[in-house]
Amino acid sequence: MTFLLITLARRVAAYAAVLALAACAAEPLDYTWIVHNSERTDEDRALDQRRHPEDLLQFYDVRPGMRVLDLSAGRGYNTELLARVVGPEGRVYAQNSPQVLTGAGKTAFEERLKKAALSNVVSIVSEFDDPIPAEVRNLDLVTFNFNYHDTVNLGTDRARMNRAVFQALKSGGFYIVADHSALPGSGTNATKTLHRIEEVVVRKELEAAGFRPVASGTFLKSAGDGRDLPVFKNPLPNDEFVLKFVKP
Repeated sequence: MTFLLITLARRVAAYAAVLALAACAAEPLDYTWIVHNSERTDEDRALDQRRHPEDLLQFYDVRPGMRVLDLSAGRGYNTELLARVVGPEGRVYAQNSPQVLTGAGKTAFEERLKKAALSNVVSIVSEFDDPIPAEVRNLDLVTFNFNYHDTVNLGTDRARMNRAVFQALKSGGFYIVADHSALPGSGTNATKTLHRIEEVVVRKELEAAGFRPVASGTFLKSAGDGRDLPVFKNPLPNDEFVLKFVKP
């Protein structure tokens, strides 16, 4: 009887430990230590004022060990944040189109990759129509920040692009798109003149690719923005949407 009681107690303790670990895994992370890392540049800290990186990382729910793709990584602002979170056990694939990865932007991105914390980053140079190498699969997360509208101007086959993202994600993986809001009814008409896109366009295109919407972030909303000025000339904070979709 004593042996049975001891065995039962051990099993209960083990089960409780598993539940505790699961509960911890579900708890939100504190990303303050990432955003305020002393190795980040002054330029990135200035960009923080309008990007709200702590809110963005919380919305991503990115965690250590994840495999992440950063579409249109640019100079690597978002790539670095992701790389510092996923850590040495994770991987970040930073995609740029050949048109973007040139000149000073290319130099800045390559200089960023020299940081030890970004040794887990793999640079990908590819067109948006076919952005992801065949060997990059089972991703946990894909992010696409403030450049979805540019794929309109580039003549990208966006349906093909979004299908490629769908195929690269694992089931339950997330696709997050953030961009500058255009006026209702404008569709893609302001993508070149104002660098804005109507939110409903992105929603429709991602759902057509098989994604299911799960959340919409409000932390980059700006009620004072009339959404009728170019985003680079707006004296007020730009109104921006952040959408989260899941691969079922």
